[in-house]
Amino acid sequence: MSSHDRDLAQAFDKQAPRFERAPAQTDPAALARLVAFAAFSPGASVLDAGCGPGLVAEAFLEAGHAVHGVDLSEEMVRRARARCGRFGGRARFERGSVLELAAGSFDAALSRFVLHHVPDPEAFVAAQVSRVRSGGAVLLCDHTTDPAPAAAAWHQELERGRDRTHTRNLTAGELVDLLGRAGLERLAATEEPFDLDFDEWFDRGSPNLPKEEVRRRVLGGSARGFAPVLRADGGVTLRCWRALIRGVKP
Repeated sequence: MSSHDRDLAQAFDKQAPRFERAPAQTDPAALARLVAFAAFSPGASVLDAGCGPGLVAEAFLEAGHAVHGVDLSEEMVRRARARCGRFGGRARFERGSVLELAAGSFDAALSRFVLHHVPDPEAFVAAQVSRVRSGGAVLLCDHTTDPAPAAAAWHQELERGRDRTHTRNLTAGELVDLLGRAGLERLAATEEPFDLDFDEWFDRGSPNLPKEEVRRRVLGGSARGFAPVLRADGGVTLRCWRALIRGVKP
């Protein structure tokens, strides 16, 4: 593993219990919309790159697909196996990187909330595309940032202050471009809003900065995809956007 991947694996080993309960990750309506937007062929074999504790895999398994999940975190893989064990041989999980995954031929591939941890998004997407059959679909889902460079830079500083494994959020347009540069066709995109509670968001991170420092900086600005709202109870809600991008391999 690279040093970044080692840090990522260790961070998510520790984050796993909170991550598995986080509202943004577990929202059943959002998971249902993800499955519907994916529109994978019935009974598709799906590569889940950065599968975490199996929340996304479970949703696709319940929809009748077979899922092979890979993740750098041993604890995340353990939880995914436990969560999805009832699906038997349709659910497989292994520790590792999609970049090092043995050659295989899947009907589809996906990642959710992974790209902002990836040093080289193009290589990450290319690895997924290379393992999908012609005619198969690739789905990306990630939270996004502001197209304005100054607002995006402010957002990224806060994300890195909260989580040392964060690399960079992309805009919705950059996510579309990723699939276009990977050679995919029939690109489709949508976005949807979601909220984070600052305390819940920060407490499951791997911070570089003290919580109060990040909170102070959060309240000092705003960006599309990361807009703070101070509540009457003194808490902070973060108004965010996530993009869902789909393409088909020729």
